[in-house]
Amino acid sequence: MKRDINPTKDKSGLSIGSEENASDLTIIARIRQGDRAAFSILVRKYQKSVLRMALRIVRDLETAEDVVQETFLKTYQKLHLFEGRAAFKSWLFQISINTAKNKLRGKRHEALDISKVNIAVSPEAESDLEGVDLKEALNQAIDELPERQKMALVLRVYEDLSFKEVAQIMECPYDTAKANYRHALIKLKSRISDKNLLTLFNRKDVVSSLGFVSHTEGIEQ
Repeated sequence: MKRDINPTKDKSGLSIGSEENASDLTIIARIRQGDRAAFSILVRKYQKSVLRMALRIVRDLETAEDVVQETFLKTYQKLHLFEGRAAFKSWLFQISINTAKNKLRGKRHEALDISKVNIAVSPEAESDLEGVDLKEALNQAIDELPERQKMALVLRVYEDLSFKEVAQIMECPYDTAKANYRHALIKLKSRISDKNLLTLFNRKDVVSSLGFVSHTEGIEQ
C-alpha cells in the first residue's frame, strides 16, 4: 500500500511542518492578498512570547491572556500599516507592550504567581541546582527590576532579540537599550550567584557584560 508522503496542510494551505520556517513577510503578503487563515500561523508562532511579555507587565495570568487576544486583534486590524522597515516581531511586541500598559493603568497591581511563568532554564541548571528553587528566585529578582531594565532583559534573553530590535520596541537609542540590559544583569548578579546566572543564561553577552572573562572561551558572540 502506497503511503501518502505529502505533509499535512492547515486551512491556509501552508504545510504544518513548514510554518516555523515561513518568512513573516511571506505570511503577511498572503494575508493581504485575502488569505485570512494565514494569520493563525503568526498567532501560533508568537502567542507564547507575547504571553510571557504581557505577564511581566500586568503580573496576572488572566489579564495577560486578555492582552494576548487584544494584541493579535489589533495586529490584524493594523496589518495594513506594517511597512516592513522593522522586523514583524518587533512591531508585534510594541503593540503587545502598549496594550499591556493600557490594561495596567486601570488595574490594581496583584502578586504574580511565578509558577505560571515559563522561564527557560537549561537542563544543566535543573540538575546542578536540584532542591534549590532557582526559577522562583530568578523570577522574583527580574520582577523587582526597574521597568525599563526588566523589559530590555526579557526581550534580549528570553525573546533572543538583537539590541537594535530591543531599542526599536522600547523606542530608545541603541546604547540606552544596551545600558538597560547591562544594568539589569548587574542587579541580578547581586541577587543570584555568578555560577547560577551563567548556568541559567549561557550567553556570551551575559558573560562579557558581567566580566566573567574566564568563562567566555568557546562561546560565540
